[in-house]
Parts: sequence; C-alpha cells; structure tokens
Amino acid sequence: MFRVDLNCDLGESFGRYKLGEQKEILKYVTSANIACGFHAGDPSVMRETVKLAIENGVKIGAHPGLPDLNGFGRREMNITPQEAYDLVVYQIGALNGFLATVGERMQHVKPHGALYNMASKDSELAKAIAQAVYDVSPKLVLFGLAGSKLTDAGEKIGLHTAHEVFADRTYQSDGSLTSRQQTDALITDKDHSVAQVVKMVTEGKVISQQHTEVLINADTVCIHGDGEHAVSFAKYIKETLESNSIVVSAVFD
Repeated sequence: MFRVDLNCDLGESFGRYKLGEQKEILKYVTSANIACGFHAGDPSVMRETVKLAIENGVKIGAHPGLPDLNGFGRREMNITPQEAYDLVVYQIGALNGFLATVGERMQHVKPHGALYNMASKDSELAKAIAQAVYDVSPKLVLFGLAGSKLTDAGEKIGLHTAHEVFADRTYQSDGSLTSRQQTDALITDKDHSVAQVVKMVTEGKVISQQHTEVLINADTVCIHGDGEHAVSFAKYIKETLESNSIVVSAVFD
C-alpha cells in the first residue's frame, strides 16, 4: 500500500495583507507549515492558523524563513550557519508558544523559500538547520527536498526526516527543482501535476526537464496555498491520489 502526506504552507498573511484561503484548504491537507513571522505571518495570524489546523485535524509544523517580508523569503541572503541556527530556533520557539497555550505538539519543521533551497545544496547550512531542529526537540520531523543536503543532514543527526516532492514544480536531472527564474519552473496543468505526483509516489521516479527519469523518495507532497485555484487543486489531488489507492495521511500517523 502506498501512503503520502499532503503539506501546505499556511499562515502567510500579515497585518492587513491577506494571502490564501486556508480555512478551505485545511480540509484537504494533512500537514500545515505555519509561517513564523520572518518571511510572512504575524502573531495573530499564527494563533488563528494553529486554531484552524487543530479544528481540521491537521498536523502542525513551523515554517521558518529568512527575515525578508518584502521578498517573501524567496531572495537568497548571505547568512552564516550560526545565523541559520539562531533564526530557526527563534521561529520554532515562536510557534511553540502558541501551541503550548492549547496543549498541542508540533509535528515538524520545514524551512521556507530561499532558506530551504540554500540548505538543499549547502551542507554547512543544512547541518546548522538540522542541529537547530534537533536541539529544540529530537522528536520533531525535518521536512526537506527529497535527496538533498538537508534531508541527509537530518538523517545523520538522528531526526525523523520526510523527503518532500512538489506537485507544481518541474525538476532537473540532478533531482533539484527548476529555478523559479526560468519560465518552465511551474506546472500549471492540474492533470500534469497530479500525474507527476502519482508517478513519484508509486514508482519513486520523476521525469526531469532534460527528459530523464530521476529516482526520488516521496514521503510528503507540497501543494502551495497561495495560487489562484489552490483550494480546488488541493481537493482534486487528494481525491485523485485516493482513487489510485494511495492513502493520504500525516507522515508518521
């Protein structure tokens, strides 16, 4: 039997800026990555998103990013491993505070945007992030790009690690994601997206932009919550996975 987690980046509104329809999308995902205030989110949004996730039975994770609200955390910054460690611990702590008020446990940590991509390729940043997660709690699950430096660092330090794949992104022959700066980075056709996910889950393979088959582990699938048709796509992918005899559940349920 095949099994996969569906995760979504949520809580990315802040102040008067509203992003995504998280009340609806939480009906279809099994894990929520909640922004912790650096790349997006604010204290009130964090509290409300925690509440909504609990009401929908969705597992909760911290989504720490670079301190770059204007760039939504998608612009690289030249930070040291120590700085990466500090900002990850800080942001996990912020979300843990809200979870403590309702007696809920954090399931996972998934770095956001540029921090995620940098740690996928930079072993020193990856080690620092994995160490930060481990030092907060070795029971936390580290989400990282499948087959990356980040998942490797998590496994080496002794964390439960979930290899993440993407429904709406294309891949290169080395298993990396196509840069968002390229025109072919995103998959906009829902049937193409879901077919890619089914292949990754059931066959452990993805077709790269160079038309090669790349081996890939798929423990959890990221679907983005800020797209124009995010809710309808979340519903469609969940239903299609289940119709292909794939159980959709949180990573260690």
